[in-house]
Amino acid sequence: MPTLRILTNVSVQPDVRQSLLARASSAVAEMLGKPESYVMVVLEDGRDIIFGGSFDPTAYLELKSLGLPEDRTPDFSKTLCALVSDLLSVPPGRVYIEFASPPRHLFGWNSGTF
Repeated sequence: MPTLRILTNVSVQPDVRQSLLARASSAVAEMLGKPESYVMVVLEDGRDIIFGGSFDPTAYLELKSLGLPEDRTPDFSKTLCALVSDLLSVPPGRVYIEFASPPRHLFGWNSGTF
């Protein structure tokens, strides 16, 4: 159930949306060592976001995964910042990332919970 949510003030052109989502999905699966068939990526682009008093390109990410290894979040941050820099041209210093590992009973799927 790894889920990556990307909110950004950068507008993504329609012709690159699918490739961006596919690259992010693949990266999350590889990073977490989970099958990509479980990965969801949500892109919310063109949002009104100000960071540090500036409207320069910025992004807020949420990565949720059952059993997310907290000791690896620095590595995940580095990987996700590189991904956002490459895909959206957002510098790592303009990215916030929230990591979460919800309890299995608080994450639903397929008419049930994990």
